[in-house]
Amino acid sequence: MSETAAERSDGTALLTQLLRFGVVGGVGFVVDVAVFNLLRAHEPFGWAWWPVAAKAISTLLAIAVNWIGNRSWTFREHRRGDTGREAAEFLVASLIGGGVSLLCLMFSRDVLGLTSALDDNISANVVGLALGSAVRFCAYRWWVFGERGSSGEDTGTLMPTSDPVARSEEMLADPPASSAMRATMARPSPPPA
Repeated sequence: MSETAAERSDGTALLTQLLRFGVVGGVGFVVDVAVFNLLRAHEPFGWAWWPVAAKAISTLLAIAVNWIGNRSWTFREHRRGDTGREAAEFLVASLIGGGVSLLCLMFSRDVLGLTSALDDNISANVVGLALGSAVRFCAYRWWVFGERGSSGEDTGTLMPTSDPVARSEEMLADPPASSAMRATMARPSPPPA
């Protein structure tokens, strides 16, 4: 495959992942916003920090929905065999992204003094969501679902699929050895002296 075709293929794969990430994120967003507003409307203690607690709860529920969607659809070709570690890394990356939303909410309330329901939603679910989503996508693509070397360290690229049919299609599309290399490997070895 030529360099230009490979770049196009990589660009198409990235665009597909971004679109799928957006759809999964949209479902997670609906869960997050619905739960956040439901909890915010039913403040149990008269506690000034209840909106922040409500956002933390809604974020955790959205993380669960997003892990299922991203693992089974967005990055399905790149999921790893070590599901427990993958889930833990996904949780860490998601919490960091969710932390961005919480920081935006706290900044809006404590620094800017904006405390209405609309203010809370704009700071947490618009600004915070946009910034947190960028952080999450990068972490998912290059860390959580990224390729691992033999030592278990990240290599910065995506792991090939473990699905044998998809794997054979990948090899047909981009054979691992060039024809010159195959010809060299096909030559018989010289007899021992």
